[in-house]
Amino acid sequence: MSLDLSDDDRRFLGLWAADCAERVLPLFEVRAPGDSRPREAIDELRVFALGGKRTARLRTVAWAALAAAREVGDPVATAAARAAGYAAGIAYIHALATPHQVNHVLGPALSQAQARELAASDAPRVGDEEIRWAIEHASPAVREVVRRLPVGNHPGHSRRSVLLQQLETGLRG
Repeated sequence: MSLDLSDDDRRFLGLWAADCAERVLPLFEVRAPGDSRPREAIDELRVFALGGKRTARLRTVAWAALAAAREVGDPVATAAARAAGYAAGIAYIHALATPHQVNHVLGPALSQAQARELAASDAPRVGDEEIRWAIEHASPAVREVVRRLPVGNHPGHSRRSVLLQQLETGLRG
């Protein structure tokens, strides 16, 4: 099933995703000084979100940020780098109406919350606060795109599932 998803929609989502990822970027940078891949992903996403084209470079830096997440060896830094990689990937989300797409759209904010929560020694209150921040900072355009997507599939009671459910419910509300 197809979804009406324009480049403007991707740009609105991209600005929000970049803001989410940027909140936790210092958590990566302090643990991996000299590794600029997550910052480059956020910077390239902002170029697209502010009217630029989807380029091969944007795709490359998105993959590079995710590689940084795999390589860093620190759970906090991993979550922060994932936020950047997932954010840059927003420019390439498919116009498919599947619950899986919801996870792509929400991935940057979810990783933001996970990074902060891990940095605070797994304090759930901190993750919940980050989810509230992400919801409050989502523009009406972001909320409208999320409402067009099918409801996500967040099985189980893992912390990740709980955060995803809070985020999705808040953005749809």
